[in-house]
Amino acid sequence: MKTKVHFISILVSIMGLFQMSLAVQAQDRQPKWTDTFFQKENDFSSTGANAFFILKPGYQLILEGKEGRANVHLSITVLHETQKIGDVETRIVEERESKNGEIVEVSRNFYAISRSNNSVFYFGEEVDIYKNGKIVAHEGAWQSGSHGAHWGLMMPGLPLLGSRYYQEIAPGVAMDRAEIVGLHAKVQTPAGVFENCLKIEETTPLEKGIREYKMYAPGIGLIQDANLRLVKYGYVNQK
Repeated sequence: MKTKVHFISILVSIMGLFQMSLAVQAQDRQPKWTDTFFQKENDFSSTGANAFFILKPGYQLILEGKEGRANVHLSITVLHETQKIGDVETRIVEERESKNGEIVEVSRNFYAISRSNNSVFYFGEEVDIYKNGKIVAHEGAWQSGSHGAHWGLMMPGLPLLGSRYYQEIAPGVAMDRAEIVGLHAKVQTPAGVFENCLKIEETTPLEKGIREYKMYAPGIGLIQDANLRLVKYGYVNQK
């Protein structure tokens, strides 16, 4: 009887090791996260668009939804402003987020688009975190070329299923990365129903275990960010 129990224990151990080996092999077969982009600085433009990301002054997206009990409003506006980072003239995209009508975060994001392949790259952001109407922090702010940071890829000109790449490369500060997990999703929003949408899973090695999902519609851009959905889009006049 003891011999049989001992044999079963050995068999269970072997099976466990085999399953672990398969898991490691499967992980090794996954494509690595791309963090090097062979892009010449003189190839960048501060204005342009690809199928899923519009970088033209005046373009705006409005998303709304609930986070817990809070009503969240997010506006994303391509400004008529640029900022030079290194030798690259980047376009400023402002994001303003409010909860229950009170502003909680304002960020100025710096993007540029490749003239040769229409990929949009991310060069950093300025962040203001608000509490009770006052700025209390700048968490997540970074800029390419400062403190070891380097620009990342925000939206490929040609999205491929399974692509994995870093959007932000600012060690210890911002290391968001994206994996394209869907190419033909159908998404219903208050602004309409969109087909052939891009589904992106975002993670970061700075917060392991956390996954967020975003949906992008062709010709529109971001239409869903977690619980927030598009309610309005188009061009606006800026003062």
